[in-house]
Amino acid sequence: MMLDFTTLPTGVNIVLLLAGGSVVWASGTKLAHLADAISERTGLSQVLAGALLLGVSTSLPEIATTFTACWIGNATLAVNNLFGSIVIQVALLGVIDIWLVRNGPLTFFSPDPVLLMGGVLLILQIALAIVAIATGDIAVFAHVGFWPILLAVVYLISLYLMNRYSYRSAWLPGHLPPQPVERETSAALTHDGAQQTAARLSVVFAFNCACVLVGGWLVSVTCDALSLQTGIGSGFLGATLLALTTSLPEISTTVGAIRLGAYTMAISNIFGTNSLDVALLFPSDLTYREGPVVNAIGDSVILMAGTGIVVTSLYLWGLLERRNTTVLRMGLDSFWVLMAYFISTGILYFMTS
Repeated sequence: MMLDFTTLPTGVNIVLLLAGGSVVWASGTKLAHLADAISERTGLSQVLAGALLLGVSTSLPEIATTFTACWIGNATLAVNNLFGSIVIQVALLGVIDIWLVRNGPLTFFSPDPVLLMGGVLLILQIALAIVAIATGDIAVFAHVGFWPILLAVVYLISLYLMNRYSYRSAWLPGHLPPQPVERETSAALTHDGAQQTAARLSVVFAFNCACVLVGGWLVSVTCDALSLQTGIGSGFLGATLLALTTSLPEISTTVGAIRLGAYTMAISNIFGTNSLDVALLFPSDLTYREGPVVNAIGDSVILMAGTGIVVTSLYLWGLLERRNTTVLRMGLDSFWVLMAYFISTGILYFMTS
């Protein structure tokens, strides 16, 4: 019999939330190191390692939360969690820009043009999701709609395009800045280094993925219980508190990548995770049994999806312009991203209250 966390005292749920978050943080940090090492052993591009390895593994809490919310029939909580995660994870790049990056903005030290491709493909996916919500959906088979299937296909195509593009030289940066920190090698991060095989690294990677999943599940169920105990609306909490707690793996892995000096991997991790979040509408539709999930969500999802396009576009602007100027210890793009996040969150609160 599954434990009902709503029957536990609020203080106990808070302790469990912190415990689950600690597990997610510790294992998520190791995933960044392991993904970097696996990319070196297998020849996988750093961009695809960030978008696929880190993107999928750090999305495990969102997957568990979304499946659970759809299974119990709360489509608003599930989908607001997905699109709220998109916005908050891009905003995290702004926080990291202030916290860890020195001597210039984050986008100045990320000259890889494949990030532009990743950002454009992410905007395409979010825009298609907005079109889907605006037009509604029809069931293609059983209760599964057409749009989530299309979004899943677009996600798979985007992975292929990003990996292929990373080996081309269609665009080259005119100036490569020195890295502000010395990049640690995977040898220093994986114990024996060269003696670690790709297979063994993959096993350790899978173990840490399992830890993230368990910790993320604990974070999700206790967060859901706390939302019921506090009486705050599920739409707002799904896009803010739940999105923040399920984004802990992205925070830890992105911080780990920045400390490695792997700035391209850090940004592609966020873009890749966000692309997967959009594609998760398909498995959400599979578990939501009351019809196409797109037809069961409201205007608050459109607000968060539109904000996702805004904040992604702001970082694309920063990547294109690559200005070595800062305001309040962060790039101009990070500053406007954080402003967009706070404004949209305020609007969301009044929409759902």
